[in-house]
Amino acid sequence: MLKTCVVAYATPERQHLWAVQLPREATIADAIEAARVAAEGSDAGPRPIPWNSAPVGIFGELRTRDHVPEDGDRIELYRPLKDDPRERRRQRVNAGRRGR
Repeated sequence: MLKTCVVAYATPERQHLWAVQLPREATIADAIEAARVAAEGSDAGPRPIPWNSAPVGIFGELRTRDHVPEDGDRIELYRPLKDDPRERRRQRVNAGRRGR
């Protein structure tokens, strides 16, 4: 019996989605590899996709690549943040303190 998962990767320009069918015991790493194979030859966008290095998760929650996803799960490859929101806030607070 097979399960279907969607592997997702988003850039500021667009979202990439690959639906993959996998054996029930397949891991996130297996799903990402199946999506990578499906993406070969397709328009993957202007940036290379970090198939092997990006942090991964399911529906916004971090997971390890050896996690076994359920049928219907959305597996997400995460891009690093351009700026850490907490660090930006710290900088604003410190700038306000210096201005007093």
